[in-house]
Amino acid sequence: MRALTWQGRRHVRVETVPDLVIERPDDVIVRVTSTGICGSDLHLYEVLGPFLDPGDILGHEAMGIVEETGPEVRALRPGDRVVVPFNVSCGTCFMCARGLHSQCETTQVRQYGSGAALFGYTRLYGQVPGGQAQYLRVPFGDRLPVKVPEGPPDDRFVFLSDVLPTAWQAVEYAAIPPGGSVTVLGLGPIGDMAARVARHRGAGLVIGVDLVDERLERARRHGVTCLDLRRHEKDLGDAVRELTDGRGTDAVIDAVGMEAHGDTAIKAAQWATGLLPDALAQPFMEKAGLDRLGALHAAIDLVRRGGTVSLSGVYGGALDPMPLLRMFDKQLQFRMGQANVLRWVPDILPLLTDKDPLGVDGFATHHLPLEEAPRAYADFQAKRDGMIKTLLTP
Repeated sequence: MRALTWQGRRHVRVETVPDLVIERPDDVIVRVTSTGICGSDLHLYEVLGPFLDPGDILGHEAMGIVEETGPEVRALRPGDRVVVPFNVSCGTCFMCARGLHSQCETTQVRQYGSGAALFGYTRLYGQVPGGQAQYLRVPFGDRLPVKVPEGPPDDRFVFLSDVLPTAWQAVEYAAIPPGGSVTVLGLGPIGDMAARVARHRGAGLVIGVDLVDERLERARRHGVTCLDLRRHEKDLGDAVRELTDGRGTDAVIDAVGMEAHGDTAIKAAQWATGLLPDALAQPFMEKAGLDRLGALHAAIDLVRRGGTVSLSGVYGGALDPMPLLRMFDKQLQFRMGQANVLRWVPDILPLLTDKDPLGVDGFATHHLPLEEAPRAYADFQAKRDGMIKTLLTP
């Protein structure tokens, strides 16, 4: 089969890899019909190379048609249409029973002290082959895949794999009071969708911050009050407080993560670490890694006293400096973590109707064949061609 493989920093390639087979009695093989490129895939493209091996299959946003089922699978049969959550979760352990599927104890990667395994996402999360491929082997066939109806195009459902539940959890964790306010930092796919979800769930004021024209304009069309970081880099806090009676917003969602704009010294350190042999770079990142924290520090500034900061952007540093005095003084709450996909599916699935209140049908800006994935990664990284969300067709 054909699959997108990691080969090195900023080097991915579509190549022929061995066909998949049923390995466990509860496996299913899914023929992938759509698979997304996620902003967190760019962390693999740019920063997390020490935890990847050449040939690793990338991708964690997939849906398709069940081709084959293991002998113990009862809930699915060949021909069923399914979305595959990015968490590899069993659905029955202590954590899954509490809606913490990203902490599944059955697939937890204890070697690295990580949570549940993830499709297509490094040794830190199990090195499970990903979904930017023609086929995907999915374990826990009776409990992990989400069966969706026939009829509507893939765009209606594929974002259940990651974008929708990640954005939904970001808003849930933000604890925005009814009619309250929230600032969303970063209007890429997750931030854009989080802003839409916040408005759908009753936020009175949603402020979006970015520095890409296409992202800002797209958010404005969905009722978001947008601030261009290029104009407000030095006075962003003042601009937000001016819109909120001098207080700041009730909540801030950081949808940027470890590769925030600015902090050139840490960016240089990340690049230098990536040039080390894996045997040296991996322990360095585990014990002394640093992130670019511009977005997170901005969130602490922008949120009102007694407010909540919700982190959905991925961070990976082990020694990130944090302004604890300011955090304590402002009496802030923080919630964060990988989205627990299956926890939020029952809330989201009823919204994926022809009325389309979250605008999923037009959410993808690009549809490309899998063979063009290397170019799509490069364009997404460089923010070229108005690329915000790309779906690949194997």
